[in-house]
Amino acid sequence: MTLAVRYVSARTLDTAPALDVPPGPGEVELAPAFVGICGTDLHIFHGDMDARVAAPAVLGHEMSGRIVRVGPGVEGWQAGDAVTVMPLRWDDTCPACRAGHQHICQHLDFIGIDSPGAMQQRWTVPAATLIRLPDSVPLDRAALVEPTAVAVHDVGRAGVREGERVVVVGGGPVGILIALVAQARGAEVRVVELSAHRRLLAGELGLTTWDPDVDDIPALVGEWTGEAGADVAFEVSGAAGGVDTAVEVLGVRGRLCLVAIHPRPREINLHRFFWRELTLIGARLYDRGDFEQAVALVADGSIAVERLISKVVPLTQAPAAFEALEAGGDVMKILVDCTTDTQGAVV
Repeated sequence: MTLAVRYVSARTLDTAPALDVPPGPGEVELAPAFVGICGTDLHIFHGDMDARVAAPAVLGHEMSGRIVRVGPGVEGWQAGDAVTVMPLRWDDTCPACRAGHQHICQHLDFIGIDSPGAMQQRWTVPAATLIRLPDSVPLDRAALVEPTAVAVHDVGRAGVREGERVVVVGGGPVGILIALVAQARGAEVRVVELSAHRRLLAGELGLTTWDPDVDDIPALVGEWTGEAGADVAFEVSGAAGGVDTAVEVLGVRGRLCLVAIHPRPREINLHRFFWRELTLIGARLYDRGDFEQAVALVADGSIAVERLISKVVPLTQAPAAFEALEAGGDVMKILVDCTTDTQGAVV
């Protein structure tokens, strides 16, 4: 018997027996090793996505694992291969797909939200979603390839260039990854974050941080840029105050890249957009090129994703892990280990 973590209703998760779905044509069966819990998963946990998520729903889309079986017609893959999954299934017929933007298909199936996810001990997915992992990358680190791909996409959408000055508002896992990717591209970066724990971790990773409770962020940006303002700001906090800060720090023709999911409409200073000819950029998900860049950054150590892992818990403790993340504190990224049962025995 295999187990899965399921969303049942707002603030209620369980672990339950999962169906063993053999791979059909063009599919593979995976044994997930590690699955990360992300902000979207927390939105689901809070009940904010009930209109989209059909309970009981198996969660999880940040993952690493190995192939167990391949279905008919699958070529280039075999049992034992280490993989992660780009959890997108598109229709290839809508206007977005026809324009080459399959990752934001107008009928997108985001696997782990719209269909069963990775937080289970066996998982069947289309072979087309697989991303190969080098054998040199430990599978716990590889579970952070997906959020790293988000960061690669966001930095690309914002058009960050060498020498530009970038402010990242929100120092959670994705914010830190955006800052590291931007820095790797030659930008000067500052991270604005309330949590002392997250600021400390960011500093240990070589990033400069500011505390919005103590620091006058616009004044510091003015000193840093010679009153020119930042070239790019990333809003990753999901808070109204974060939006205000991200707009305020931008210089003339600056770019605001919106990354966080805001569950409700926010007021925004449109006069500032008019006065400084600012640009607002939406950034959602990723494409295969973003994933491949993320694998390379993790594999060569350019992005030390292992520093973001706060805790690893067995699958049966995943519900408690969601509550721990919700409570905040000294927690960054929690991984769910799908390879062991309650007693720690390998399945």
